Amino acid sequence: MVPTPEFNPSRRDLLRSGVVLGAAAGLGGAVGAPAAADAGDAAPERGDGEKSMTNVPFEGFDQVRVGLIGLGERGGGQDLRFAAVSTITAVCDIRPERVNRTVGRIMRQGFQDTAPVGYSAGEEDYLNLLRRDDIDLVYIATPWEWHYPMAKAAMEHGKHVAVELPIAPYLDQIWDLVRTSERTRKHCILLENVNYFRPEMAMFNMAHRGLFGDLQHASGGYVHDLRWPYLFGGAYHPEHWRRRWQTRMNASHYPTHGLGPVSATLGINRGDRFEELIAVASLPKALALFREEDPRIGSDHSSWDDAPYISGDRHTCFVTTTSGRFIRIEHDVNSPHPYSRETTLTGTRGSIEVDNARIYLESLGHKNHTWRSGTEYNTILRQHDHWLWPTLEQLASQYGGHGGGDFISIWRLVQTMRLGMTPDIDVYDSAAWCSVIPLSHESLKTGRMHPVKVPDFTRGHWQEARPTFDRPRPADPWLDKE
Repeated sequence: MVPTPEFNPSRRDLLRSGVVLGAAAGLGGAVGAPAAADAGDAAPERGDGEKSMTNVPFEGFDQVRVGLIGLGERGGGQDLRFAAVSTITAVCDIRPERVNRTVGRIMRQGFQDTAPVGYSAGEEDYLNLLRRDDIDLVYIATPWEWHYPMAKAAMEHGKHVAVELPIAPYLDQIWDLVRTSERTRKHCILLENVNYFRPEMAMFNMAHRGLFGDLQHASGGYVHDLRWPYLFGGAYHPEHWRRRWQTRMNASHYPTHGLGPVSATLGINRGDRFEELIAVASLPKALALFREEDPRIGSDHSSWDDAPYISGDRHTCFVTTTSGRFIRIEHDVNSPHPYSRETTLTGTRGSIEVDNARIYLESLGHKNHTWRSGTEYNTILRQHDHWLWPTLEQLASQYGGHGGGDFISIWRLVQTMRLGMTPDIDVYDSAAWCSVIPLSHESLKTGRMHPVKVPDFTRGHWQEARPTFDRPRPADPWLDKE
């Protein structure tokens, strides 16, 4: 088990870790010691009332009612997308001005007559939002240390929950969210928007139509120079929250943008599963150098109060699967580097490199060892579009978010709730993808190139076939009226 970083806990820290959450929220069940399995240990036995959430559909809703927690850099852009497809009944942020801004934006949009109720009376006010009986789904876009206690409390209060990346940064917390979902019968979903990007969805379709042959290996991750304005320039609130994770864990902190799409394409948790992980990392040099040299960082900047940066600038993980395939996962937010998700997929009939927008498939007659790119690449992908994109292309363009992928991910989640379907991404997918964070730390902690076992969060249900992004367009009154 990867331990929580050492620091002197305040009430805030205890709340974040879940120790006082039960008392604060008036919840049932033990919260202070979440059930956990050390890396490599067998999955824990299910407790009383815990049953698998595989193939468990949403209840079905005439109108999905949503509560938003966290209205900053990320949540502050998702509000109008949720409001376009659902009813926002409550919003929460520790900054009253952000709450007021969000309520005003939603009402000016004109889709609902009643203004959302705002909560901004300190760090525990989100609990009052969760006590409401007019919320079906809670969306969480707060600093990472808050994801676990907020997601757990949401399920304990009878709400489904969609969480920005990750659902939790530690293995015991990830396991506890799985078990809380199984006990409360509420879904806990990583809202991984890149799974819904147009090229990634076309790649999924092509793989499932056999164009890559037998899938062999893939790569994915997150390489994005965040030094300014995100780590040092005040784009986040509090200014330091993401940067200081680099002082807590030597880990691949944010792997799922590339990992999620290739994992879905490889059928992880649907006939195959992650089995073992090995991590390597470079030395942590870039952040301290940037702080020292950048003239925008003065002597009074909060970064001078940081503990030493211990997380390597570049992390590479190799995850092997039960069926003998492997995934390479890259993470680097510290180094000068153009943005890349490192997304690739290779099978016995060919390969695709999504970031480089090129493809080579013997199944399509590609025989001359030359990548197909440009117009030819785009034509091939359009021929294998997922139905979501041509159906929602105009709305995706209107509401945007990473080229429309943010809107598509939200719309689809709300659709599965309205129609009483199972989610595309479930708690087991969310757990497996996010487990790379603590497991990479564990692998590095015990020695370079040290393998660690990946838990089976499904407890054997990964062997069962079940749907995900491969489902055809359902009958939907929402679409029929458009």
